[in-house]
Amino acid sequence: MTDDNRWNLATTQIPGAWFNVLPRLEEQLLPPLHPATKEPVTPDDLAPLFPEELIIQEMTPDPWVDIPGPVIDVLRLWRPTPLVRARRLEEAIGTPARIYYKDESVSPAGSHKPNTAVPQAYYNKAAGTRRLATETGAGQWGSALAFACSLFDIECKVYMVRASYRQKPYRRVMMEVWGGQVEPSPVDDPEHPGSLGTAISDAVRDAGSRPDSHYSLGSVLNHVLLHQTVIGLEAKAQLEMAGERLPDVVIGACGGGSNLGGIALPFVEDKEVRLLAVEPSSCPTLTEGRYEYDFGDTAGLTPLLSMYTLGHDFVPPSIHAGGLRYHGDAPIISHLVRNGRMQAVAYPQGKTFEAAIQFARVQGTIPAPETSHAIRAVIDEALEAKEEDSERVILFDYSGHGLLDLSAYEDYMAGRLAGS
Repeated sequence: MTDDNRWNLATTQIPGAWFNVLPRLEEQLLPPLHPATKEPVTPDDLAPLFPEELIIQEMTPDPWVDIPGPVIDVLRLWRPTPLVRARRLEEAIGTPARIYYKDESVSPAGSHKPNTAVPQAYYNKAAGTRRLATETGAGQWGSALAFACSLFDIECKVYMVRASYRQKPYRRVMMEVWGGQVEPSPVDDPEHPGSLGTAISDAVRDAGSRPDSHYSLGSVLNHVLLHQTVIGLEAKAQLEMAGERLPDVVIGACGGGSNLGGIALPFVEDKEVRLLAVEPSSCPTLTEGRYEYDFGDTAGLTPLLSMYTLGHDFVPPSIHAGGLRYHGDAPIISHLVRNGRMQAVAYPQGKTFEAAIQFARVQGTIPAPETSHAIRAVIDEALEAKEEDSERVILFDYSGHGLLDLSAYEDYMAGRLAGS
């Protein structure tokens, strides 16, 4: 080991292919079902919503999928992202554990979301799509897609969960700066706080009604998690650069599962590495949900997915971690949890903000409320290592910054935050 705190790869070392976990699973993933016939969906069923290349990626058995050159050219704006050793946090806790995090907050949108927004915009542009419709919870996905669409000259319409639309006005401004059009969801009930399920329904209904439009999803689907694996692939190379061994545990916050999949999936075949999903106790899909087929949206317009779910009509409380307010989880993540390859834990938001402030006061950066869930679990892992006097290696995904979430921190510090 060195005394360095940060490891950077050259722009020429961005992964040239995405890691596809599907052919590496011990049991095959259950197929999505058509919402009307309940039969496995075909590529033709998905064609009204997605370009052909994304449909292929959703189902491909290839272990690696090449990243197109134009996509890599855009990723070079911020990738590779740094791997950081959280030495000051280690010292504050007094733990022998070594804590590393992948800093995805350095992207233009401030989170991991552009890793899939850019290829989705690229493939849609190549297919002649002129307009994309999507949903967003906290606004991180919507801002990422608006950014990507601006680079490929595609119109972007974002349906933003109404609770977040009210809580996070500057996320809306980010989207509008990049040319996105933002509307609070659900569109037909202005008193409803909204959920990702209702926003997905609005976006799917929009895209399906216009011949110039496709739908774009920021989490859950196989191709989305595929695109995010650049995170874990880079992290593996950077840990080796740091002279470090494989982690004992890899941790990520989980709403739909995209940032968690990004950091964790490249470690699936490393059986000695524990994988840990962290979710809010107010929306505990993995820890308290049922594993079954369910719709991805509230209105039942999407294919049925095999996943842990609280029910597609479940409307979670208006917590500040809006990106984690989803009733289900990615089929890949759900499959790994069900088969014991991944564990899950849930925390109330007060405990996560407590961890976020502890992190900010020693490491300096202010994490997004979603990211704070992962940090809570990291601190607990480090405390456990301290009790055991164990040199545990912990890796987590710092999925986004919280500079547009300061009202949530204000509420927490003033004692106004529910669940504190």
